[in-house]
Amino acid sequence: MSDPAALKAPKRIYTIAGIYGLIVLLPLYFGEHAMAALGQVLTKPEYYYGFLGAACSFQLVYLMIGRDPLRFRPLMPLTLIAKLSFTIPVAILFLSGRVDLFVMIMASIDALIGLAFLWAWRVTPLA
Repeated sequence: MSDPAALKAPKRIYTIAGIYGLIVLLPLYFGEHAMAALGQVLTKPEYYYGFLGAACSFQLVYLMIGRDPLRFRPLMPLTLIAKLSFTIPVAILFLSGRVDLFVMIMASIDALIGLAFLWAWRVTPLA
């Protein structure tokens, strides 16, 4: 049996990440018209809403891991991949001038969360 104190940080990291993600993502369901007003016309709204659905679903995975990191430790490397699959392409797009600084800042926050996920995985003992 593992030390409950050793799991406190991983629990907090994943729970905070899941809550933060939902706070950031859920309002976007109501943002399509605001984006259009800014000139950001969505020619493929199914991609927009598909991304939101998948991203919101993964926030629930983070919350699930936060409830029991020991049990869900095998999922932790996948959470890092989820963060990298956003941050790496955004960094490339930013360097090529295809996204603005705000998008890069948001991706940087995800990169930091990804590093926290990596650390949480490393400190969570094997079951």
